[in-house]
Amino acid sequence: MELASLLDSLNAEAERDGVQQLVVGAVVQHDGKVLLLQRPDDDFMGGIFELPSGKVEAGEALDAALIREVREESGLDVAAIRDYLGSFDYTSGSGKKSRQFNFAVDVASREPIELQEHDAYTWTPLTEELPVTDAVKDVLSRYRELHVA
Repeated sequence: MELASLLDSLNAEAERDGVQQLVVGAVVQHDGKVLLLQRPDDDFMGGIFELPSGKVEAGEALDAALIREVREESGLDVAAIRDYLGSFDYTSGSGKKSRQFNFAVDVASREPIELQEHDAYTWTPLTEELPVTDAVKDVLSRYRELHVA
């Protein structure tokens, strides 16, 4: 499916399901490792590692939000959006029904990482047990199915 029609379909599905907040997440991979960012201890779900991710702003397209969020959260520039890796729903810190759409992306360069909203980052091998929520483990499992022989 073409990216534009996929994004339209995802938006329509979320609207039908009563999702109040759209979020995008990126699997940024380099040399068999994925970029994980650690949330500040005093934040919602503080201390956990997560994918570079964030809220879609009003009127913003999912792909534009994905590129913006990767840049804001890591300082990296998305060179290409590769694959849709599925979504998961959760209740945000403000109580909103949220849906995170996850995509595999390529970045122009893996350095330098410039953190704005997180306390730490790690490049973690896909072969290791990853310090993330079960929902993110499922996304990374789907990524491995598509990209690791």
